[in-house]
Amino acid sequence: MEVIRATKAGTCYGVQRALDIAEEVLDTCPCAYTLGPLIHNPRVVEELAARGACVAKSLDEVEGNCATVIIRSHGVTPQVRDEVVARGFTLVDATCPHVARAQQGAAELAEAGCRVIVLGEADHPEVEGLRAYAEKAGGKVDVVGGPSDIPEGLYAPIGVVAQTTQMRENLEAVVGELKARGLDPIVKKTICYATRQRQDAAAELAARVDAMVVIGGRNSSNTTRLAEVCRMACPKSYHIESGDELDAEMFAGCQTVGVTAGASTPDAHINAVVAKLESF
Repeated sequence: MEVIRATKAGTCYGVQRALDIAEEVLDTCPCAYTLGPLIHNPRVVEELAARGACVAKSLDEVEGNCATVIIRSHGVTPQVRDEVVARGFTLVDATCPHVARAQQGAAELAEAGCRVIVLGEADHPEVEGLRAYAEKAGGKVDVVGGPSDIPEGLYAPIGVVAQTTQMRENLEAVVGELKARGLDPIVKKTICYATRQRQDAAAELAARVDAMVVIGGRNSSNTTRLAEVCRMACPKSYHIESGDELDAEMFAGCQTVGVTAGASTPDAHINAVVAKLESF
């Protein structure tokens, strides 16, 4: 069985940067905290925990006045950042630069007097941050998952900012709906195309193999979407977090199998899965 790796797969710049920052902190700090999981990959979070990185759901779980708190790649609200400093903790910012720009964009729209439409998953930490930055700047905010969620009664000026992992087509649909209502929204370009690159490469590969394996956390929105893209082209697609979930029977009769991975999946995890597939 031939194993083919997608041309674009695995950690994006923002995730790798967050991992590098955490590694540097743990080299000198015996116990640090990440506020929420550093990235949406349970295996990586477990590996960091083994090195001393505790995951705190809130600052109330952080112990020690001199503790180091690492801000996750998805970012946090400005209120949480202020509280980290107010409590005397050392703040280490691992927010993805693309997310930081989206936060700034949300605030700028609010400062310009816009009602802010945040396109994204309402309960996602990145979206919670975008909402909070816009609200802190005085804006009224609506979080929508698509054009059907846009509330009635909107009026100009309107601004739109998108979660960095959103699909461009979804953003275009939201903007199109607003224009159909006679509005001319100001749109911040905040979508990170690392996600799209991985989806395009995965779709191309899935269309020419007998099976696909998608590696990454099940709590990762971009990995989940990647698996959905693969299933559209290749029904025999498996979303896994570890090679331990695979066995040879899953690939009976397959001549070729493709491998891709979400933006929160390190190369070491991908290589381990490829090695296991090649051993079947």
